[in-house]
Amino acid sequence: MQISHCNFPEGVLYDLDNLVWIKTDDKDPSVVTLGITPILISLAGKLTKVKLKDIGTTVEKNKSVGSIESIRYFGMVRCPVKGKVIAVNDTLTQIPKIANDSPYDDGWFVKIRIDDSSVMKYDLKNNGLALIEDCHFEIEKIIDKLHVRCFSASPDYEMFEIGVECAATLTKLDELIDKINTGNVVHVVSDDTSADLEMIRWSEERGQGLLEFRKEGNLFHFIVKKLR
Repeated sequence: MQISHCNFPEGVLYDLDNLVWIKTDDKDPSVVTLGITPILISLAGKLTKVKLKDIGTTVEKNKSVGSIESIRYFGMVRCPVKGKVIAVNDTLTQIPKIANDSPYDDGWFVKIRIDDSSVMKYDLKNNGLALIEDCHFEIEKIIDKLHVRCFSASPDYEMFEIGVECAATLTKLDELIDKINTGNVVHVVSDDTSADLEMIRWSEERGQGLLEFRKEGNLFHFIVKKLR
């Protein structure tokens, strides 16, 4: 399900207090995989560091299984169940942005074996966790309150060009594109009234990807991907 451009898959349980998700293992209901939601990802921005508890660590309910860090954010990732860490995503600690790009798949954080092996998926719903179909209204309110924005690709760089003519913005974008790696994504914000037409033209002329653009109030948001 998409809510305000943010993805919230079905079959996953959401903890709205800690902004994390867990998914029960299909073969072993005592094991859950934990990750962070797009809400927390939006608040943090591009992750630069992820630390995870060691395998074998016992974690109390609502206590930390690790931490995330970005240029503008530092915070704990808290587990909504009590259990023992049985696996960690080592790749995530090496490449933190995986959580930005793939929060429900490659960007998982840890696997936890719940203390009570009799706990089943729908028992967890009685512990402050909910499926998306049961909590989408609450998530909408959180997204609105926290001014969360989700895009089709997670930005590596951001350009806020308010009160700047589009020609000057595109010159700065050209300079940035020359410096960054192929595949990197730039979020450009402009209030120039011609920004949409100029950005489309720029993308076609430069051969760069314009993955998404939308207007919110008097601001245009563009997601640009360096293709070459």
